[in-house]
Amino acid sequence: MGFDGEVWCVRDIEGRERVGEIVIDDADFPWLSGRFDAGPAYGAVEPLFVRELALVREEDWEEWETVHAEIRRRVSMTSPDGPVAEFLLHIEGDRAWFRWSDEPFEDD
Repeated sequence: MGFDGEVWCVRDIEGRERVGEIVIDDADFPWLSGRFDAGPAYGAVEPLFVRELALVREEDWEEWETVHAEIRRRVSMTSPDGPVAEFLLHIEGDRAWFRWSDEPFEDD
């Protein structure tokens, strides 16, 4: 797929401040990953991303759901084609990986 080099933008939920940009350098569909360039609004949400990954590693899915919901409440993601309806985003240092959908994810 032709995602290499694309820039995906993460912004605060109101779209005013840049949380960061992800320059795609690897695609293993449905996951994309790339270099994460933190923006001015990243500091406000960084602890959520740190906690989210820790919960994944601990396999604490109940608490993970709570943290993931807070991330979704606070940030939005835009592809080169426009806003995405749903996403699952991990950020660690200068790397980010995510999957997305043009439609909202179905609840289990």
